[in-house]
Amino acid sequence: VQLQASGGGLVQAGGSLRISCAASGRTLSSYHMGWFRQAPGKEREFVAAITWTGGTTYYADSVKGRFTVSRENAKNTVYLQMNSLKPEDTAVYYCAASSRGLRYYSSNYGISPSYDYWGQGTQVTVSS
Repeated sequence: VQLQASGGGLVQAGGSLRISCAASGRTLSSYHMGWFRQAPGKEREFVAAITWTGGTTYYADSVKGRFTVSRENAKNTVYLQMNSLKPEDTAVYYCAASSRGLRYYSSNYGISPSYDYWGQGTQVTVSS
């Protein structure tokens, strides 16, 4: 499956942005999906995840209450709505797809090896 992240851009602190991840090649409906980000000079970190049914979501503590992950399987797309953005949210955001079983995924959604496919990333810059 090929993943294409889009929707990044420049936004002022306190603003909002929604980024998307569209899939081609295969349907996303059978994959759990995650969002990660990587800031300059830092390691890639987990941001949010959603199970293949959309019934369960997970968030990093740093974004909990501000970000919302969702999916529209009919559109083969996953979204990350980001509100109350902070300068420290500046990073390249990557979407990723996991074919792991639900039991494994529920304990390992936050680590990169749990994911089989990665998108190319979209830049989000938050100015102070």
